[in-house]
Amino acid sequence: MARIVMKFGGTSVADLDRIRNVARHVKREVDAGHQVAVVVSAMAGKTNELVSWVQQMPKVAGASASFYDAREYDAIVASGEQVTSGLLAIALQSMGVDARSWQGWQIPVKTDNAHAAARIIDIDGSELIRRFEMGQVAVVAGFQGIGPDNRLATLGRGGSDTSAVAIAAAVKADRCDIYTDVDGVYTTDPRVEPKARRMKKIAFEEMLEMASLGAKVLQVRSVELAMVHKVRTFVRSSFDDPDAPGMGDLLNPPGTLICDEEEIVEQEVVTGIAYAKDEAQISLRRLADRPGVSAAIFGPLADAHINVDMIVQNISEDGSRTDMTFTVPSSDAEKALAVLAGQKELIGYDVVQSESGLAKVSVIGIGMRSHAGVAASAFKALAEKSINIKAITTSEIKISILIDGAYAELAVRTLHSVYGLDKT
Repeated sequence: MARIVMKFGGTSVADLDRIRNVARHVKREVDAGHQVAVVVSAMAGKTNELVSWVQQMPKVAGASASFYDAREYDAIVASGEQVTSGLLAIALQSMGVDARSWQGWQIPVKTDNAHAAARIIDIDGSELIRRFEMGQVAVVAGFQGIGPDNRLATLGRGGSDTSAVAIAAAVKADRCDIYTDVDGVYTTDPRVEPKARRMKKIAFEEMLEMASLGAKVLQVRSVELAMVHKVRTFVRSSFDDPDAPGMGDLLNPPGTLICDEEEIVEQEVVTGIAYAKDEAQISLRRLADRPGVSAAIFGPLADAHINVDMIVQNISEDGSRTDMTFTVPSSDAEKALAVLAGQKELIGYDVVQSESGLAKVSVIGIGMRSHAGVAASAFKALAEKSINIKAITTSEIKISILIDGAYAELAVRTLHSVYGLDKT
Protein backbone atom coordinates (compact mmCIF):
# COMPACT_ATOMS: atom_id res chain seq x y z
CA MET A 1 0.00 0.00 0.00
CA ALA A 2 1.25 3.49 -0.87
CA ARG A 3 0.09 7.04 -0.29
CA ILE A 4 -0.43 8.93 -3.54
CA VAL A 5 -1.42 12.50 -4.41
CA MET A 6 -2.98 12.84 -7.87
CA LYS A 7 -3.38 16.25 -9.50
CA PHE A 8 -5.59 16.92 -12.55
CA GLY A 9 -5.37 20.16 -14.55
CA GLY A 10 -8.09 22.13 -16.28
CA THR A 11 -8.06 20.21 -19.57
CA SER A 12 -8.33 16.93 -17.65
CA VAL A 13 -11.57 18.11 -15.95
CA ALA A 14 -12.89 20.26 -18.80
CA ASP A 15 -16.36 18.71 -18.83
CA LEU A 16 -18.45 16.08 -17.04
CA ASP A 17 -17.23 13.21 -19.24
CA ARG A 18 -13.62 14.06 -18.48
CA ILE A 19 -14.38 14.33 -14.77
CA ARG A 20 -15.85 10.83 -14.92
CA ASN A 21 -12.66 9.68 -16.69
CA VAL A 22 -10.59 11.24 -13.90
CA ALA A 23 -12.71 9.33 -11.39
CA ARG A 24 -11.72 6.09 -13.18
CA HIS A 25 -8.03 6.97 -12.75
CA VAL A 26 -8.60 7.60 -9.05
CA LYS A 27 -10.63 4.41 -8.58
CA ARG A 28 -7.80 2.39 -10.15
CA GLU A 29 -5.43 3.52 -7.40
CA VAL A 30 -8.03 3.01 -4.67
CA ASP A 31 -8.78 -0.51 -5.90
CA ALA A 32 -5.04 -1.24 -5.74
CA GLY A 33 -5.22 -0.51 -1.99
CA HIS A 34 -3.52 2.88 -1.99
CA GLN A 35 -4.39 5.91 0.13
CA VAL A 36 -5.29 8.72 -2.27
CA ALA A 37 -5.69 12.49 -2.23
CA VAL A 38 -6.73 14.26 -5.42
CA VAL A 39 -6.03 17.92 -6.21
CA VAL A 40 -8.07 19.51 -8.99
CA SER A 41 -7.97 22.68 -11.04
CA ALA A 42 -10.98 24.58 -12.34
CA MET A 43 -12.58 23.28 -15.52
CA ALA A 44 -10.73 24.51 -18.63
CA GLY A 45 -11.52 28.16 -19.37
CA LYS A 46 -13.44 28.71 -16.15
CA THR A 47 -10.75 30.75 -14.36
CA ASN A 48 -10.36 32.99 -17.42
CA GLU A 49 -14.11 33.52 -17.43
CA LEU A 50 -14.12 34.44 -13.74
CA VAL A 51 -11.21 36.85 -14.21
CA SER A 52 -13.04 38.50 -17.11
CA TRP A 53 -16.09 38.99 -14.89
CA VAL A 54 -13.92 40.77 -12.34
CA GLN A 55 -12.45 42.99 -15.04
CA GLN A 56 -15.93 44.02 -16.19
CA MET A 57 -16.83 45.35 -12.77
CA PRO A 58 -16.23 49.05 -11.91
CA LYS A 59 -13.02 49.72 -10.03
CA VAL A 60 -12.84 51.11 -6.53
CA ALA A 61 -12.48 54.90 -6.53
CA GLY A 62 -8.83 55.90 -6.36
CA ALA A 63 -7.56 52.41 -7.20
CA SER A 64 -4.88 51.80 -9.80
CA ALA A 65 -6.22 51.31 -13.31
CA SER A 66 -5.08 47.67 -13.34
CA PHE A 67 -5.84 46.52 -9.80
CA TYR A 68 -8.91 45.42 -7.86
CA ASP A 69 -9.32 44.45 -4.23
CA ALA A 70 -7.22 41.28 -4.31
CA ARG A 71 -9.19 39.69 -1.47
CA GLU A 72 -12.42 39.85 -3.44
CA TYR A 73 -10.59 38.77 -6.60
CA ASP A 74 -9.49 35.64 -4.73
CA ALA A 75 -13.00 34.95 -3.47
CA ILE A 76 -14.26 34.95 -7.05
CA VAL A 77 -11.54 33.13 -8.99
CA ALA A 78 -11.15 30.32 -6.42
CA SER A 79 -14.75 29.23 -6.95
CA GLY A 80 -13.85 27.26 -10.10
CA GLU A 81 -11.84 24.71 -8.13
CA GLN A 82 -14.61 24.40 -5.57
CA VAL A 83 -17.05 23.31 -8.30
CA THR A 84 -14.63 20.76 -9.75
CA SER A 85 -13.80 19.19 -6.39
CA GLY A 86 -17.47 18.72 -5.58
CA LEU A 87 -18.28 17.21 -8.98
CA LEU A 88 -15.38 14.77 -8.79
CA ALA A 89 -16.36 13.70 -5.26
CA ILE A 90 -19.88 12.96 -6.53
CA ALA A 91 -18.48 11.01 -9.52
CA LEU A 92 -16.34 8.90 -7.19
CA GLN A 93 -19.25 8.27 -4.83
CA SER A 94 -21.32 7.04 -7.78
CA MET A 95 -18.58 4.44 -8.42
CA GLY A 96 -18.68 3.20 -4.86
CA VAL A 97 -15.60 5.14 -3.69
CA ASP A 98 -15.84 6.91 -0.32
CA ALA A 99 -14.81 10.47 -1.26
CA ARG A 100 -15.17 13.91 0.26
CA SER A 101 -14.34 17.34 -1.22
CA TRP A 102 -12.08 19.78 0.65
CA GLN A 103 -11.45 23.49 0.19
CA GLY A 104 -8.04 24.95 0.97
CA TRP A 105 -9.22 26.62 4.17
CA GLN A 106 -10.69 23.38 5.52
CA ILE A 107 -7.40 21.45 5.56
CA PRO A 108 -6.04 24.18 6.25
CA VAL A 109 -3.48 25.30 3.68
CA LYS A 110 -1.96 28.32 5.42
CA THR A 111 -0.53 31.05 3.19
CA ASP A 112 0.99 34.50 3.53
CA ASN A 113 -1.10 37.62 2.94
CA ALA A 114 -0.14 38.22 -0.72
CA HIS A 115 -3.63 37.76 -2.14
CA ALA A 116 -3.74 36.60 -5.78
CA ALA A 117 -0.10 35.48 -5.51
CA ALA A 118 0.09 33.87 -2.07
CA ARG A 119 2.83 31.49 -0.97
CA ILE A 120 2.17 28.44 1.18
CA ILE A 121 3.55 28.73 4.70
CA ASP A 122 2.30 25.51 6.29
CA ILE A 123 -0.13 22.62 5.76
CA ASP A 124 -1.50 20.51 8.60
CA GLY A 125 -2.02 17.12 6.98
CA SER A 126 -3.21 15.32 10.13
CA GLU A 127 -6.92 15.35 9.27
CA LEU A 128 -6.28 14.14 5.73
CA ILE A 129 -4.16 11.29 7.10
CA ARG A 130 -6.95 10.37 9.54
CA ARG A 131 -9.39 10.23 6.63
CA PHE A 132 -6.94 8.07 4.63
CA GLU A 133 -6.90 5.56 7.47
CA MET A 134 -10.71 5.49 7.33
CA GLY A 135 -10.47 4.56 3.63
CA GLN A 136 -11.68 7.92 2.37
CA VAL A 137 -10.39 9.76 -0.71
CA ALA A 138 -9.79 13.49 -0.22
CA VAL A 139 -10.68 15.63 -3.26
CA VAL A 140 -8.94 18.96 -2.68
CA ALA A 141 -9.59 22.25 -4.48
CA GLY A 142 -6.19 23.36 -5.71
CA PHE A 143 -4.87 26.91 -6.15
CA GLN A 144 -6.16 28.11 -2.78
CA GLY A 145 -5.49 28.40 0.94
CA ILE A 146 -6.23 30.72 3.82
CA GLY A 147 -4.22 33.82 4.70
CA PRO A 148 -3.35 35.27 8.11
CA ASP A 149 -6.31 37.66 7.71
CA ASN A 150 -8.56 34.56 7.79
CA ARG A 151 -9.62 35.11 4.20
CA LEU A 152 -9.30 32.81 1.22
CA ALA A 153 -6.05 33.39 -0.72
CA THR A 154 -5.06 32.05 -4.14
CA LEU A 155 -1.57 30.96 -5.21
CA GLY A 156 -1.38 32.56 -8.67
CA ARG A 157 -2.08 30.99 -12.04
CA GLY A 158 -1.01 27.36 -12.22
CA GLY A 159 -1.08 27.17 -8.43
CA SER A 160 -2.81 23.78 -8.33
CA ASP A 161 0.55 22.13 -9.16
CA THR A 162 1.99 23.82 -6.09
CA SER A 163 -1.01 22.74 -3.99
CA ALA A 164 -0.50 19.11 -5.01
CA VAL A 165 3.23 18.97 -4.26
CA ALA A 166 2.77 20.81 -0.94
CA ILE A 167 0.01 18.41 0.15
CA ALA A 168 2.16 15.45 -0.92
CA ALA A 169 4.96 16.78 1.31
CA ALA A 170 2.56 17.41 4.21
CA VAL A 171 1.10 13.88 4.20
CA LYS A 172 4.47 12.27 3.35
CA ALA A 173 3.15 10.77 0.13
CA ASP A 174 5.18 8.14 -1.70
CA ARG A 175 4.71 10.06 -4.91
CA CYS A 176 2.80 12.92 -6.53
CA ASP A 177 1.27 12.31 -9.97
CA ILE A 178 0.63 15.42 -12.07
CA TYR A 179 -1.90 14.51 -14.78
CA THR A 180 -2.06 16.86 -17.73
CA ASP A 181 -2.76 16.86 -21.47
CA VAL A 182 0.75 15.60 -22.33
CA ASP A 183 2.24 12.23 -21.44
CA GLY A 184 5.44 13.50 -19.87
CA VAL A 185 8.33 15.95 -20.13
CA TYR A 186 9.95 16.19 -23.57
CA THR A 187 13.45 17.20 -24.63
CA THR A 188 11.82 20.29 -26.16
CA ASP A 189 8.41 21.42 -27.36
CA PRO A 190 7.15 18.71 -29.78
CA ARG A 191 5.16 21.36 -31.63
CA VAL A 192 8.45 23.00 -32.61
CA GLU A 193 10.60 19.89 -33.03
CA PRO A 194 8.65 16.74 -34.00
CA LYS A 195 11.71 14.63 -33.09
CA ALA A 196 11.50 15.67 -29.43
CA ARG A 197 11.61 12.65 -27.10
CA ARG A 198 9.74 11.98 -23.88
CA MET A 199 12.20 11.57 -21.03
CA LYS A 200 11.88 8.71 -18.56
CA LYS A 201 13.54 10.70 -15.77
CA ILE A 202 14.68 14.27 -15.19
CA ALA A 203 16.42 15.76 -12.15
CA PHE A 204 14.69 18.37 -9.99
CA GLU A 205 17.34 20.98 -10.88
CA GLU A 206 16.89 20.39 -14.61
CA MET A 207 13.09 20.54 -14.38
CA LEU A 208 13.34 23.76 -12.38
CA GLU A 209 15.42 25.33 -15.13
CA MET A 210 13.10 24.00 -17.85
CA ALA A 211 10.03 25.38 -16.07
CA SER A 212 11.56 28.78 -15.34
CA LEU A 213 12.95 29.16 -18.87
CA GLY A 214 9.78 28.56 -20.84
CA ALA A 215 8.59 24.94 -20.52
CA LYS A 216 4.89 25.01 -19.57
CA VAL A 217 4.54 21.50 -18.12
CA LEU A 218 4.81 22.48 -14.44
CA GLN A 219 4.64 25.66 -12.40
CA VAL A 220 8.09 26.76 -11.15
CA ARG A 221 7.08 26.91 -7.48
CA SER A 222 5.78 23.34 -7.58
CA VAL A 223 9.19 22.11 -8.78
CA GLU A 224 10.93 24.14 -6.08
CA LEU A 225 8.76 22.54 -3.41
CA ALA A 226 9.29 19.05 -4.84
CA MET A 227 13.06 19.59 -4.79
CA VAL A 228 13.16 20.96 -1.24
CA HIS A 229 10.98 18.17 0.18
CA LYS A 230 12.24 15.48 -2.24
CA VAL A 231 8.75 14.64 -3.46
CA ARG A 232 9.03 12.10 -6.30
CA THR A 233 6.78 13.59 -8.98
CA PHE A 234 5.43 11.93 -12.12
CA VAL A 235 4.08 13.90 -15.09
CA ARG A 236 1.39 11.73 -16.72
CA SER A 237 -1.44 12.00 -19.25
CA SER A 238 -5.03 11.93 -18.03
CA PHE A 239 -6.10 10.91 -21.54
CA ASP A 240 -4.45 7.50 -21.32
CA ASP A 241 -6.85 4.61 -20.74
CA PRO A 242 -7.12 4.31 -16.93
CA ASP A 243 -7.25 0.53 -17.22
CA ALA A 244 -4.42 0.05 -19.74
CA PRO A 245 -1.58 -2.33 -18.73
CA GLY A 246 1.05 -0.62 -16.58
CA MET A 247 -1.08 2.39 -15.65
CA GLY A 248 -1.21 1.18 -12.04
CA ASP A 249 2.51 0.37 -11.76
CA LEU A 250 3.47 1.74 -8.34
CA LEU A 251 7.18 2.30 -8.97
CA ASN A 252 7.31 3.03 -12.70
CA PRO A 253 4.00 4.30 -14.07
CA PRO A 254 3.88 5.78 -17.59
CA GLY A 255 5.18 9.33 -17.84
CA THR A 256 8.27 11.23 -16.70
CA LEU A 257 9.68 10.97 -13.19
CA ILE A 258 11.07 14.17 -11.67
CA CYS A 259 13.45 13.04 -8.97
CA ASP A 260 16.72 13.53 -7.14
CA GLU A 261 19.83 13.53 -9.29
CA GLU A 262 21.07 10.42 -7.51
CA GLU A 263 18.22 8.37 -9.02
CA ILE A 264 19.45 9.05 -12.56
CA VAL A 265 22.16 6.51 -13.35
CA GLU A 266 23.14 7.71 -16.82
CA GLN A 267 23.18 11.49 -17.00
CA GLU A 268 23.01 13.19 -20.39
CA VAL A 269 25.29 16.16 -21.01
CA VAL A 270 22.27 18.10 -22.28
CA THR A 271 18.78 17.11 -21.16
CA GLY A 272 16.58 19.58 -22.99
CA ILE A 273 16.09 22.83 -24.89
CA ALA A 274 13.65 25.42 -23.51
CA TYR A 275 12.58 28.68 -25.08
CA ALA A 276 10.57 31.76 -24.21
CA LYS A 277 9.27 34.25 -26.75
CA ASP A 278 8.18 37.85 -26.19
CA GLU A 279 11.29 38.96 -24.35
CA ALA A 280 12.33 42.61 -24.27
CA GLN A 281 15.85 43.98 -23.84
CA ILE A 282 16.51 47.24 -22.02
CA SER A 283 19.90 48.98 -22.03
CA LEU A 284 21.00 51.87 -19.84
CA ARG A 285 23.94 53.67 -21.44
CA ARG A 286 26.88 55.48 -19.84
CA LEU A 287 26.15 54.96 -16.16
CA ALA A 288 28.60 56.08 -13.52
CA ASP A 289 30.42 52.97 -12.32
CA ARG A 290 29.97 53.37 -8.57
CA PRO A 291 28.61 51.32 -5.66
CA GLY A 292 24.82 51.35 -5.40
CA VAL A 293 24.00 51.81 -9.09
CA SER A 294 22.76 48.24 -9.56
CA ALA A 295 20.59 48.52 -6.47
CA ALA A 296 19.15 51.79 -7.75
CA ILE A 297 18.15 50.03 -10.99
CA PHE A 298 16.90 46.66 -9.87
CA GLY A 299 15.45 47.59 -6.49
CA PRO A 300 12.63 49.75 -7.93
CA LEU A 301 11.98 47.15 -10.65
CA ALA A 302 11.59 44.46 -7.98
CA ASP A 303 9.26 46.72 -5.99
CA ALA A 304 7.14 47.03 -9.15
CA HIS A 305 7.01 43.20 -9.40
CA ILE A 306 8.92 43.17 -12.68
CA ASN A 307 10.87 39.98 -13.24
CA VAL A 308 14.37 40.75 -14.55
CA ASP A 309 16.25 37.89 -16.18
CA MET A 310 19.45 38.16 -18.21
CA ILE A 311 21.80 40.90 -16.94
CA VAL A 312 24.94 41.97 -18.80
CA GLN A 313 27.28 44.79 -17.70
CA ASN A 314 30.01 46.35 -19.85
CA ILE A 315 32.54 48.66 -18.22
CA SER A 316 34.48 51.33 -20.15
CA GLU A 317 38.22 51.03 -20.61
CA ASP A 318 39.01 53.62 -17.93
CA GLY A 319 36.51 52.07 -15.53
CA SER A 320 34.50 55.26 -15.01
CA ARG A 321 31.37 54.43 -17.01
CA THR A 322 29.32 51.32 -17.64
CA ASP A 323 26.42 50.06 -19.75
CA MET A 324 23.78 47.86 -18.12
CA THR A 325 21.62 45.57 -20.27
CA PHE A 326 18.89 43.23 -19.02
CA THR A 327 15.74 41.47 -20.20
CA VAL A 328 12.15 41.55 -18.98
CA PRO A 329 8.96 40.00 -20.39
CA SER A 330 7.65 42.15 -23.25
CA SER A 331 4.42 42.65 -21.31
CA ASP A 332 6.41 44.41 -18.58
CA ALA A 333 8.66 46.50 -20.85
CA GLU A 334 6.54 49.67 -20.82
CA LYS A 335 6.11 49.45 -17.06
CA ALA A 336 9.87 48.93 -16.59
CA LEU A 337 10.71 51.93 -18.75
CA ALA A 338 8.35 54.09 -16.69
CA VAL A 339 10.01 52.94 -13.46
CA LEU A 340 13.47 53.69 -14.84
CA ALA A 341 12.37 57.13 -16.06
CA GLY A 342 11.21 57.95 -12.56
CA GLN A 343 14.61 56.91 -11.17
CA LYS A 344 16.78 58.59 -13.83
CA GLU A 345 18.29 61.21 -11.52
CA LEU A 346 19.19 58.65 -8.89
CA ILE A 347 20.55 56.11 -11.40
CA GLY A 348 22.36 58.67 -13.53
CA TYR A 349 22.18 57.12 -17.01
CA ASP A 350 22.55 59.16 -20.23
CA VAL A 351 20.03 57.31 -22.38
CA VAL A 352 17.80 54.25 -22.21
CA GLN A 353 17.27 51.96 -25.21
CA SER A 354 14.81 49.10 -25.58
CA GLU A 355 14.02 46.36 -28.07
CA SER A 356 11.10 43.93 -27.98
CA GLY A 357 10.18 40.85 -29.99
CA LEU A 358 13.18 38.85 -28.79
CA ALA A 359 13.41 35.22 -27.70
CA LYS A 360 15.47 33.39 -25.10
CA VAL A 361 16.65 29.88 -25.97
CA SER A 362 18.23 27.79 -23.21
CA VAL A 363 20.33 24.64 -23.18
CA ILE A 364 19.88 22.65 -19.94
CA GLY A 365 21.61 19.62 -18.44
CA ILE A 366 23.26 18.57 -15.18
CA GLY A 367 25.91 16.78 -17.25
CA MET A 368 27.24 20.20 -18.30
CA ARG A 369 28.97 20.42 -14.91
CA SER A 370 31.62 17.95 -16.00
CA HIS A 371 31.83 18.51 -19.76
CA ALA A 372 33.63 21.28 -21.61
CA GLY A 373 32.67 22.70 -24.99
CA VAL A 374 28.91 22.69 -24.54
CA ALA A 375 28.61 26.46 -25.01
CA ALA A 376 31.04 26.50 -27.94
CA SER A 377 28.93 23.90 -29.76
CA ALA A 378 25.83 26.05 -29.37
CA PHE A 379 27.52 29.23 -30.59
CA LYS A 380 29.03 27.49 -33.62
CA ALA A 381 25.73 25.86 -34.59
CA LEU A 382 23.81 29.14 -34.38
CA ALA A 383 26.50 30.96 -36.35
CA GLU A 384 26.20 28.39 -39.15
CA LYS A 385 22.48 29.25 -39.32
CA SER A 386 23.30 33.00 -39.38
CA ILE A 387 21.53 33.56 -36.07
CA ASN A 388 22.97 36.56 -34.25
CA ILE A 389 23.37 36.35 -30.46
CA LYS A 390 22.45 39.49 -28.52
CA ALA A 391 23.24 38.34 -24.97
CA ILE A 392 24.40 35.24 -23.11
CA THR A 393 24.06 34.11 -19.51
CA THR A 394 25.24 30.87 -17.98
CA SER A 395 24.95 28.85 -14.81
CA GLU A 396 26.33 25.49 -13.77
CA ILE A 397 23.64 23.56 -15.65
CA LYS A 398 22.28 25.96 -18.28
CA ILE A 399 23.19 28.38 -21.07
CA SER A 400 20.65 31.01 -22.11
CA ILE A 401 20.99 32.86 -25.40
CA LEU A 402 19.01 35.95 -26.45
CA ILE A 403 18.16 36.18 -30.17
CA ASP A 404 15.64 37.78 -32.53
CA GLY A 405 12.23 36.20 -31.98
CA ALA A 406 11.89 35.31 -35.67
CA TYR A 407 14.69 32.76 -35.29
CA ALA A 408 13.44 31.10 -32.09
CA GLU A 409 12.08 27.88 -33.60
CA LEU A 410 15.05 27.47 -35.95
CA ALA A 411 17.40 27.88 -32.98
CA VAL A 412 15.49 25.29 -30.95
CA ARG A 413 15.60 22.72 -33.77
CA THR A 414 19.27 23.43 -34.44
CA LEU A 415 20.37 23.01 -30.83
CA HIS A 416 18.15 19.97 -30.32
CA SER A 417 19.97 18.29 -33.19
CA VAL A 418 23.47 19.48 -32.25
CA TYR A 419 23.29 17.77 -28.84
CA GLY A 420 21.81 14.56 -30.24
CA LEU A 421 18.48 14.93 -28.48
CA ASP A 422 16.61 13.78 -31.60
CA LYS A 423 18.26 10.36 -31.44
CA THR A 424 16.51 7.46 -29.73
